[in-house]
Formats: sequence, C-alpha cells, structure tokens
Amino acid sequence: MSRLPRPPRPAWPRTLRARLTAGLVVLLAVSCAAVGLAAVVELNGFLTQRLDEQLAQVGTRFPESLEHNGRLPDDHDGDEHGDTRRMATGTFGARLLNGRVTNKGLIRGGDPSADLGVGLTARDSERLARVPADGRPHTVELSALDDYRVIASAGRDGDVLIVGLPLEPVQATVHRLELVAASVFGLALVVTGVAGALWVRWSLRPLSRVAATATRVSELPLASGEVALPARAPDADPDGEVGRVAGAFNRMLGHVEDALTKRHASEERLRRFAADASHELRTPVASVRGHAELALLHPGPVPPEVTRALHRITAESARMGEMVDDLLLLARLDAGRPLERRPVDLTHLVLDAVTDARATGPDHRWTLDLPEEPVTVPGDAHRLHQVVANLLANARAHTPVGTKVTVTLQAGADAAVLSVHDDGPGVPEGVQPDVFERFTRAEHRRRAGAPGGGAGLGLSIVAAVAEAHGGTVGLESSPGSTTFTVRLPA
Repeated sequence: MSRLPRPPRPAWPRTLRARLTAGLVVLLAVSCAAVGLAAVVELNGFLTQRLDEQLAQVGTRFPESLEHNGRLPDDHDGDEHGDTRRMATGTFGARLLNGRVTNKGLIRGGDPSADLGVGLTARDSERLARVPADGRPHTVELSALDDYRVIASAGRDGDVLIVGLPLEPVQATVHRLELVAASVFGLALVVTGVAGALWVRWSLRPLSRVAATATRVSELPLASGEVALPARAPDADPDGEVGRVAGAFNRMLGHVEDALTKRHASEERLRRFAADASHELRTPVASVRGHAELALLHPGPVPPEVTRALHRITAESARMGEMVDDLLLLARLDAGRPLERRPVDLTHLVLDAVTDARATGPDHRWTLDLPEEPVTVPGDAHRLHQVVANLLANARAHTPVGTKVTVTLQAGADAAVLSVHDDGPGVPEGVQPDVFERFTRAEHRRRAGAPGGGAGLGLSIVAAVAEAHGGTVGLESSPGSTTFTVRLPA
C-alpha cells in the first residue's frame, strides 16, 4: 500500500523575530485598511449628501422646460431657480408619461437647447420608469451617461418629471482618495516593516545570544571526560522576559557544570581505584596460581579430591588473572595512555587468530574471506590481536555447536573493515544497545552447556581499543544473523 504524499507545510514564519515582525505589519495593515475604509465611506457619504442637496435646489424647472422644447415659460425667464443657464453642467432632465420617456435633455455649457436629443436605450428608459416619484434621491445607471443621482416628482399633467446630477465628480474624488490612501498606507507598511524588523532584531539580541550559547553547549561531548562549558549568556534586564530567560539559563549551566565536575572527579577516583586495585591484585593472584601449580608438582601421593581442587584453583586463578589484566587495560585506555603506532599486518593477525579459534572451538565452522593483498593499518599489534580474539571468543561462547563463523577483511581507501558474522541465535534486542558496555552479559545468547562465561569485558575492550585507534565498532543482529564490524583508519 503506497503512502500518500504529505501535504506541504503552510508558509508561516518559523522564527520568533519573523513572527513578531509579521504580526506588527499585519496589525498595521488592518488598522490602515480600517482607517482608509472609514475615510472613503465617510467622504462618499458626505459628497453624495452635498449632491443631493444641490439636486434638491435644482427642482423640476429643467424637466418642465422640456415640455416646451427647452424654452421656459415667459413668466420664469428671470427666475433664478428656473433659468437653466444657472444650472450645473451635466444636469439631466426627463419627462415620462405612462411609463414612457417623452422628453429628455442634458445641460452642457449652460445651453439646454443644444443637447435635447440625449440618446437613451430602452434599458435606460426602463430604469427611469422604475424610479419612484417620491421626491427622494435615487441612484440610476444610464448607459449613455454613467451613474446619476436623480429625483422623480409627479407633474401637473399626470406625468413624471425627473432631474438628475452626475455622480462622476463624487466617484472621481473618492477614487482619488482611495489611490492616495493606498499609496500612503502601502509606503507606511513597507517603512514600518523594515523599521519593525530592525527594532525586533535589536530587542531580541539577548535571546539570540542565549540561543547561540545553548547551541555551543549542545555540541559539546558531555557523555564522559572533563567538560569545559562555554561562557555564559550575556546578562540582560532582569525585569524583562528575555533577561529572566538568560538568568535562568545561566543558572542551569552553572548547575550542569557543577554536576559534570563532580561526575568527572568521581570517574577519576573510580578509574584510579580500578587501576590500583588491578595492579595490586596481579601479585597475589599470580602467587595463588604459582602455589597451586607447585602443589600439583608434589611427588608424594595426593588424594584425588585435593588434586581436583588444585586444578580448579589453578584455572580460576588464571581466569582471575585475565580479568585483572582486562580491567587494567580498560583503566589505561580510560586514562588516555597512547598505544603503539606501528604498521600492523591485519591479514596475518586475522589468520593467527582464526587458527587459534579453530583449535579452541573445533565444533564450530570457521571460514575466512581475505583480500589478495595484505591489509596494513597503523596501531598496536598486541591490542588489535586482542580485538580479533575477543570477537572470535564471543562468537564461540555464545553460539551452539556447528555454527558457521565467517571472518571478513576488506581494505578501503581510508579504512580497513573487519567483520565477524555468525548464523547463531543472535543478540537479544534488549541487550544490543548496551552490548559494548562493561559487565554486559547476554545470558540468552550463551551456548547451551557452555561454562559460566566471562565477566562481560570482552566487547567493551573491543570498543575501547577500536576507539583508541580512531576507529569504530558496530553490531547488526537478528535471529540467525549476527555481525560485528570494526572500522580502523588505514
């Protein structure tokens, strides 16, 4: 079943600085839009009201004159309100009878007689006929004259008289205000965005320093050894949020540094104790083993029970001596003592180790996969032989009889790779993360009938020696397939 593609993430700002700047710009944009909208609506209403007042002053004298072919009655020729020459340019008049436009005219330049023939479409006539004759202003869209503000009133002859003024001056003024407001507010948003970004950047400098210090701390190897923490984050105003964060972070670093110092001192004491104890134990262990071997050489008759006890003392003394040597080696590696750096023929070393493993574990099937040319690495031959021997001993001790163990050696451009693979039961999953730790023992992987096993130091020595040579060791295990891989710089 194919997995559906993950939807793309929204392009939201990810940093706090970007979010604060974006929020500032968005708030300003909303404020500017609200102010601009209120100004445009208010100006449009104010100019429309002034136009309605002007339209009320015009009255119906112009549409009444259209009934006389554009000439006013003689008794009104001198009337200030009836003289069409005093009317504004663009004044529109129409006379409707029974819903039909009978007369219409438009004033241009104060002379109505020259523009009585205004071209109105049938749709324009329908729109004029739908204007209620209530003496109140209405907006009508005329295809020949654009938008007009008109007033319809009932005439004395059963007709309807309509007079109107163009809305174009109002719309032009409003559009100009919109253009000016958009330009000014747009420039203000750009300037505010740049200035806001600089201000936010300056305000968050202490927080950026805290983040930089935290990043440096996160890159330090804190797992072991002596750790020197970097300088603390610069102090900021303790009354501000950033100052409180910086102070808390510095106090946390102080606690961490104290804990790491105490842990390092404890590790040093434990390391010195292990080294001293291992060194001091070598002499009594060797003495016990020597006395046991000397007792076995006694020419006189010795009871069988005593002989068996002496053999057990000798074997356990030898085992204890090997354990002491392993502990002393680990203590020296932990102390950072340098190993020998001489060219080591890994091919010859692996051949010798596998030969010894065949003699020790004849019930296993041992195979080799070696390159044609010798593989040479710089290092300590004795310790590298111990690495191979420990890996082979681990495979022999924790797999059943008849298990096939394959040792492979490869030479790369910058590293030599040694792998030991077996088809045994595998390392339990719960043990794998800690398999290279000291005193880790995989009880479920031990071969049935095998002796009690070691102290769990073999693989930890493999890891320590590989690390001392600048290399690495890894494990891949599942039921029926287990591979230990050691990489050593060539």
